[in-house]
Amino acid sequence: MMANLFDPRTPGQDRKFRRGIYLLPSLFTVGNMFCGYACVVYSMRGDVTIAAPFIGIAFLLDSLDGHIARLTKTTSAFGVELDSLADVISFGIAPAVLAFAWGLGDLGRVGWAVGFIYLGSAAMRLARFNIQSATQLDKRYFVGMPSPAAASVTAATVYAWPYTLGGYPRAAVAIGVVLVPAILMVSRIRFRSFKTINFGWGLSYVPLFLFIVLITLIALSPGITLVILAYGYLLSPFIAMAAAKLRPRPTGAPPAASL
Repeated sequence: MMANLFDPRTPGQDRKFRRGIYLLPSLFTVGNMFCGYACVVYSMRGDVTIAAPFIGIAFLLDSLDGHIARLTKTTSAFGVELDSLADVISFGIAPAVLAFAWGLGDLGRVGWAVGFIYLGSAAMRLARFNIQSATQLDKRYFVGMPSPAAASVTAATVYAWPYTLGGYPRAAVAIGVVLVPAILMVSRIRFRSFKTINFGWGLSYVPLFLFIVLITLIALSPGITLVILAYGYLLSPFIAMAAAKLRPRPTGAPPAASL
């Protein structure tokens, strides 16, 4: 009771404060959704150089909304559903339309069919993630390529090479850029989740230093750096499998010496 006397907030103000906290993660999700919508609008206008970075911004906002919800303990079923719907727009529809404006459009029916395959794969990947997230025991890995990472492959490629792929032979390059991430999204290949990686750095300044280096590289050469990051993550499970096969297997324990 004494605590209430010295608390400047009234019960009504406290409810408003809690309501504001609950709205905060959803604001980031709405921002994610807006970036997907903006990418579609600029892609339809042919401004792929402006459209592609919106997917990168959506990637950042999608990463932040979950962290903020867990940090403020405001995770809700509404937020989860809204996040999935926003991801379908930003990492399903937006990359497909961006790729169509970039090169798939010159392939006619083949082009829009490839774009729809990507959209369907992204929707299936998100639906499978919603089902498996509650029952998946190993949180270190994603089953299938995450849709934000798959969208980043298309966005980084278009940003690094924003010139329209005119003509059938050159436009066919867009098929690989779109279909490979689409297939990986619905595959059973495991991709590492960076959220659970323990680098063992403790309270060192190494993570901050590496982040500064990454920001510097993006500022100096954004196209090349983003392409390396996007395709590096795409190839990461295959590199890990190859390294596991090349790693020498431990030999059996030597037999105990007889007395």
